[in-house]
Amino acid sequence: MNSTPHVKTGLVLGGGAPNSSLIAGALVAFAEREMEFDVMSTSGAGALMGLLYNCPRGGDRIEALTRWSQIGVSDELYQFFPVNHKVFMKPGDHAHQFRQAMSGNPWMKWCQSMFPQGGLLSDMMQLTWASMCPSNLSKKSLGLCAHLPFVEDYVDFDLAHHHAGEFYFNAFNLDQSKMEVWGKEKLSAERIRAAFSFPFIYPPYELDGQWYIEGASIEPLNFEVMTRPEVEDHVDVVIVADILGSYRLLQKPRNLYDAWVKSIITPLVKIAHSDTQMYKMQMAQHGKTVLQLDFYKNVPDAWLPEIFDWSESNLKRLFEVGYQTGQEFLEEHGLLLGLLPATGKPARVHHAAVRQNHHTLPDLRMPAGALI
Repeated sequence: MNSTPHVKTGLVLGGGAPNSSLIAGALVAFAEREMEFDVMSTSGAGALMGLLYNCPRGGDRIEALTRWSQIGVSDELYQFFPVNHKVFMKPGDHAHQFRQAMSGNPWMKWCQSMFPQGGLLSDMMQLTWASMCPSNLSKKSLGLCAHLPFVEDYVDFDLAHHHAGEFYFNAFNLDQSKMEVWGKEKLSAERIRAAFSFPFIYPPYELDGQWYIEGASIEPLNFEVMTRPEVEDHVDVVIVADILGSYRLLQKPRNLYDAWVKSIITPLVKIAHSDTQMYKMQMAQHGKTVLQLDFYKNVPDAWLPEIFDWSESNLKRLFEVGYQTGQEFLEEHGLLLGLLPATGKPARVHHAAVRQNHHTLPDLRMPAGALI
């Protein structure tokens, strides 16, 4: 293992999608240096990225994180239908039954084997199946999409409970009007679905008779748990991965759909920026070291108008930027984090191998139910 005496390290993973590929890339750089974290505090999509690091289905964290960057929609298709039908799926029991039936269909499996994942033909085929999927969406619905039907295919929840480090994620309780932060002892697919229930995109999620929405819609970074004495006193260094708190993300919309997306993001940019600065000041007063990944220094201005697109090219290039940022971060702070100089196979060799071999993890090209 590439390490010196242990430095107790915390990691804060913020919400944000699809630019969560930035976090995925940085985590691959961390994984190559065999970094383990004593505490992970997550919010929104950051929770999924953290789980792909700690407890991926199939056991290979680098492959799991790399494959997340491949969940985008072919650019040729996305320019005509800018919705990720592989992530956002139709709601309702009939839609769920349809997806289950199609996932076990031998003909569908044969089609998947014939078309490479992420290609135009594969995505068109999946969109066709998504269009056929029934839905119970109506004017009485409380949200557009089904709650993360695919999460168990990505995350090994049994493994999560035995992971050495602490893991926290948040959701807002509508009935009690307060944020709830759960630890790994309460980690489950159902609670992750509650933690991802962003208003309007997803309906509120019911757990034990209480209704929840995504914690990141109010607190994009889960700093609260990091300020608790039982956590703060047992961490030497905290790394912050914030992908929303940059004012460069505020851009003129390209069309009406893009204006809606940016209306979601705009208030979160200010919240994430302010919360991060306040946390840094608070930790400085306590003599703690806080390091922040500077993702957007490596993002050219020309990419910014499309940074919230679910297109294949955007997710992959953000992943590469995240990976570069992670490498640069470790080159600068590696000794402080207790790491020895990097050795071994370059990551890009591993990435190429992942693109050629999709058999370690289950095939995730399920018949998604798009918003048709």
